[in-house]
Amino acid sequence: MMIDGGLPTRQFTDVIESHTDLVDVVKFGWGTSLVTAGLQAKVDACKANGVDYYFGGTLFEKFLVQDKVDDWRRFIDSYGVTTIEISNGTIDLSNELKAEYVARFAHDYQVFSEVGLKDSAKSAEMDADEWLRDIREDLAAGAVKVITEARESGTSGIAGANGDLRGNIIDDILASNIDVDNLMFEAPTKALQIYFVERVGTNANLGNIASTDLVPLETLRLGLRGDTLMTMEERTNA
Repeated sequence: MMIDGGLPTRQFTDVIESHTDLVDVVKFGWGTSLVTAGLQAKVDACKANGVDYYFGGTLFEKFLVQDKVDDWRRFIDSYGVTTIEISNGTIDLSNELKAEYVARFAHDYQVFSEVGLKDSAKSAEMDADEWLRDIREDLAAGAVKVITEARESGTSGIAGANGDLRGNIIDDILASNIDVDNLMFEAPTKALQIYFVERVGTNANLGNIASTDLVPLETLRLGLRGDTLMTMEERTNA
């Protein structure tokens, strides 16, 4: 998942046209879609190149906290959205209630849900059992992918405020019976990308990838960069 935090329109369309094979889906980050003058042109570029797109979960939270979910739905429908993100990373919304929204919209859209909080201090209080419970609850409600929060900075959710991965959380998630194909790990930093490529595999679902990191990430997946070269060679020759 490539995140667009406000790229100029022509730069965005160039990226999509140049790197179509490296992008499965674009997320128009947080609430940027409301202030992006060239949003329709960006959406058209995604459609023309067979790239899915959706609007950030924070946009859903903004409309929800104002009791305007119907307005949110009209807005996303006006851009032909088929994938949505349901999250509770910022507002005071229990995961149980979030899962109810997942179930509500799963009949009409492909739903990505997100687990984890954007506030680093609050996120640090979530233990592995809570992560597993919330992930399972969202999947049971109809989410096709559950995103593990890390923000675009890599300093919350599955990562600490200093950017270090909360390895115990990931260990328990990967050791559970949750299908890793149903998970998307936000990995905006090179360190996180290397970790998940080596730990989960070359086809790990990674999110919040900057447009400038699309090619570098692909080289990490293929062992064409020093950081993963020997790891991939050892796997190939094993």
